[in-house]
Amino acid sequence: MSKKNQIQAPKGVSEYVPPQSRKFEYVREALLKPARNAGYALIELPVFEDTELFTRGVGESTDVVSKEMYTFEDRGGRSITLRPEGTAGVMRAVIEHGLDRGQLPAKLYYSGAFFRAERPQAGRYRQFYQVGIEAIGVQDSALDAEVIAIADAGFKAIGLTKYRLEITSLGDAQSRAKHRVDLVTFINKLDLDEATKARAAINPLRLFDDKRDEVKKQMSKAPLLIDYLSPESIKELDSVKTHLEALGVEFTINPRMVRGLDYYTGTTFEFVHELLGAQSGIGGGGRYDGLMSELGGQELSGIGFGLGIDRCVLAADAEGISFDHEFKSDLFIIPLGEESKSAALSIAQQLRSSGLRVEISFGDRALKGSMKAADKSGAAYAIVLGDSEIASEVVELKEMSTGKTSSVTLASLQKHLQSVSSK
Repeated sequence: MSKKNQIQAPKGVSEYVPPQSRKFEYVREALLKPARNAGYALIELPVFEDTELFTRGVGESTDVVSKEMYTFEDRGGRSITLRPEGTAGVMRAVIEHGLDRGQLPAKLYYSGAFFRAERPQAGRYRQFYQVGIEAIGVQDSALDAEVIAIADAGFKAIGLTKYRLEITSLGDAQSRAKHRVDLVTFINKLDLDEATKARAAINPLRLFDDKRDEVKKQMSKAPLLIDYLSPESIKELDSVKTHLEALGVEFTINPRMVRGLDYYTGTTFEFVHELLGAQSGIGGGGRYDGLMSELGGQELSGIGFGLGIDRCVLAADAEGISFDHEFKSDLFIIPLGEESKSAALSIAQQLRSSGLRVEISFGDRALKGSMKAADKSGAAYAIVLGDSEIASEVVELKEMSTGKTSSVTLASLQKHLQSVSSK
């Protein structure tokens, strides 16, 4: 097939092939492990949902809903949307399956692909990958701090150092209502286009998240929600700060933070990496007190985060972090002849079942070529398996790094490899 006829991945899709996929896998697992260690359980969500879930849950005034969703009509005439974020889907599942009626908080983690119709650029993709957690059903500043600390632990496990944590509070209903009055009065005096005015009418906080210079300049002196917090909200934010300090998690207060989704209330946070330029956010989240009731469930609070796997891979590259993520086998088996292939497959299967990493040379290559393949693979040891080795049940185990060989029986091969690989 000529190159011009080759089918390529859609523009703006982040996909990973070896060896980069091993780095992706390492980063994903590093982000997930702290959540698993804290008792969060896996939830697997649909890749597409009823569009109403996101218009109601995420917010009509957000760019995500108004501009970025992949929405289509299915064969039954239903409006379906590829998931642009994870929290709304988790909350829908919690309500649908009654997890809010069991032991609380319901602690869940997820990972997978998400979709937004954005202009592709470094760190911003139309298909991207996230790790997320949600803790639903308990309102406790100590839980807020734990959720933030789990994200921080994931970044540290990757080896990232050049990031900062920004936190704020978006307050309770009383705080936001008081702030909204003054904010709307301020916004009504600005020179804004009709579309921006319409967004501000739905949720005036959205203007703090506007990336256009002309809007940012006009909003530079807007009244800040953090100055309108109720005594209860101030106490809650102070408590979160105290817990984070006790955990040794460094942070700064960002009074202009609003995040890109409408459901956030109270504790809100974002992790920003200093080497990623415009797309500097590597993860964030916050508390969402009204989301469950908005989606037809109980009046229960929740808190969670979404961490960008793609952004973390870029951040690791920017910091020059190298991982020992390349697969390297414990043993490379070189069979000579068809009968030897069957024996090699059997030996490999047995060794793999014991946890050893074993590769086989396929394709009837000459011995010299197979040895080159064994060396190139990075295998620790190699054996040649021919008729004489099968008959005697003894092989010459070659240590690839030194060239040193030793005679080992097939019966003791597993034990020998396990002893040397554990050193």
